[in-house]
Amino acid sequence: MTAGTARAPRGRRFDPGRKDRIVEATVAVIARHGVAGTTHRLIAAEADVPLGSLTYHFASLDDLRAQAFEHHARAMSVVYARHFDGVSTHEQLVDAVTDLVDHDAGADTEEWAVAYELYLAALRDPALRRITEAWMRTSRAVLERYVDPSTARGVDALIEGYVLHAMLSTSPPSRSDIRAAVARALSPAPQTSEDHA
Repeated sequence: MTAGTARAPRGRRFDPGRKDRIVEATVAVIARHGVAGTTHRLIAAEADVPLGSLTYHFASLDDLRAQAFEHHARAMSVVYARHFDGVSTHEQLVDAVTDLVDHDAGADTEEWAVAYELYLAALRDPALRRITEAWMRTSRAVLERYVDPSTARGVDALIEGYVLHAMLSTSPPSRSDIRAAVARALSPAPQTSEDHA
């Protein structure tokens, strides 16, 4: 080797997006294999990184899963809020909520699967509940642009329940049935004689 052509010392490959890519790969692996089936090796293969990169960037597999869930919840919150852009009438609100349940809101089955994996994991790991609580607060805040907090909580639960039923049922509910239930949940509470007192 001649002077001036000395090889540069070998070092870590410059890959500034590696940590984010690992987190995103973890979300994809959880979607396909569930929390129970998620391993360091599957994540490394999905992210196309050496196995050691995971232990370099994350304290443990639990830490990595938690960051993946947090990343996913933030992304879903953006999709959820954007779905209601332009909604200004009651009928538009009913249609928008119906679309959320009827898989027409920018989130696919795998993304919902990750959300439910998070809920299940949070049942066993209270540390994850800060993520689920933040997600639920965010979704209710979007609905509270249109309805009172009590109604928002009920409609949020209806959305979650209907999506789960649609994913698990061999005979999912029809769009017309979903819309009817949403319309009932969003209808104003009947006034009583005390309201007029």
